[in-house]
Amino acid sequence: MPVVSRVGLIVNDSKQLALETARGIQQVLEKSGHEVIRASSSGGLVGFANPDQHMRMIGYNACVPEEFDSSMSLAIVLGGDGTVLSAARQTAPIQVPILTINTGHLGFLAEAYLTDIDRALEQVLKNQWTVDERTTLVVSVMRGDQCRWEALCLNEMALHREPLTSMCHFEISIGCHAPVDISADGVILSTPTGSTAYALSAGGPVITPDCPVLQLTPIAPHSLASRALVFSNNEPVTVFPATPERLMMVVDGSAGCYVWPEDRVLIRKSDHPVKFIRLSDHEFFQVLRNKLGWGLPHIAKPDKQ
Repeated sequence: MPVVSRVGLIVNDSKQLALETARGIQQVLEKSGHEVIRASSSGGLVGFANPDQHMRMIGYNACVPEEFDSSMSLAIVLGGDGTVLSAARQTAPIQVPILTINTGHLGFLAEAYLTDIDRALEQVLKNQWTVDERTTLVVSVMRGDQCRWEALCLNEMALHREPLTSMCHFEISIGCHAPVDISADGVILSTPTGSTAYALSAGGPVITPDCPVLQLTPIAPHSLASRALVFSNNEPVTVFPATPERLMMVVDGSAGCYVWPEDRVLIRKSDHPVKFIRLSDHEFFQVLRNKLGWGLPHIAKPDKQ
């Protein structure tokens, strides 16, 4: 493991607790002789493209902070799961590993918590950590040969109807397979990391992070035959909205745009996975148990007296 010299610090600067924690971490790192480069997690919040404004016709690399580069040994992320999703867009293109410290609520993507910051920093400074790579996707909105919008995705792309509109129709092409037609309120295309997010709420299966697959999950499908589909992540996916109304696309809950009938959404595996720093063995089933209550023992109701 390389000697830590330049360390990034990505902070949710809308949260006072994250700001206070960042000051303490920066002092510790600088006292140990390391250069600290701070950035706001807001730089990874692509936002929603208003139809009255220009589309975001720039590549996903645009989210990387100006002073961040591949010479950095790691970046420490302070915030909740939303902050981690933003930090993923800021670091994956330059392949800088991130240590996630939760200052939010659920913290499903967190590696450490405020109560064990001292231990976490000690391990970082001693280079006692490993890297867990997670698949990311490039989501592009295409019109003809023109890319009109693009973002990096760690969890999922959701394409769905607007409120107060009717059910939608989607024609979906996966690799060289025959296209499929789905009638539903929307569709979700997720990574294994995203299988515990929106896709789980829509009835999709949980997929362990080491599986090289993607998952397609209909939202409120109008057919008993329309169920979640799992397939190789080497297969590019194209979604054609076969409906006359515009649709809403949301990526990782913090980026998105409208998709018009003449557009198509192209989703493909990125060459830049997110590199999560692990300070101990990351037992996925234990995380499911602790965070989502999966596999807890059933306790029967007591007999009536």
